[in-house]
Amino acid sequence: MLIVTLTFFYCLWRMDLTTQVAWLFILAIPTACIAWTVTHEEVFREPREFCVKRSEISKTIATRKFFYLFTCEYCFSHYVTIFILFITDYKLLMDNWAGYLIAGFSLVWIANFYMSLYAFIRIDIKKERILTKKEEEKLN
Repeated sequence: MLIVTLTFFYCLWRMDLTTQVAWLFILAIPTACIAWTVTHEEVFREPREFCVKRSEISKTIATRKFFYLFTCEYCFSHYVTIFILFITDYKLLMDNWAGYLIAGFSLVWIANFYMSLYAFIRIDIKKERILTKKEEEKLN
């Protein structure tokens, strides 16, 4: 396991542009998945409702903004991206702090594209279910 982990980090450290871009699109998947799940799915409904309430009624702006970030998939994806960059040591284009910065904003952008696409597909599926249900009710 240690050898696999070390090989993984070495490959991230020394990769060509094609590999970097491939990793960008791959790392955006768990980023989008985590951000969407926390901010939209039923499994986190109670903590999310608590955060929504606190983001609306807290007295200080810092407290309101802190709790708001757990309700907004775009905001939360930045923090998930920071976590992903920390555990993978992924850099884009440059092998210094600028590589982290470029990778971070690129990863957020791709992850939010994935989340928008997922939301669009979900709406389309929900629309189809409603139309199917109406057709079934007409036939009965």
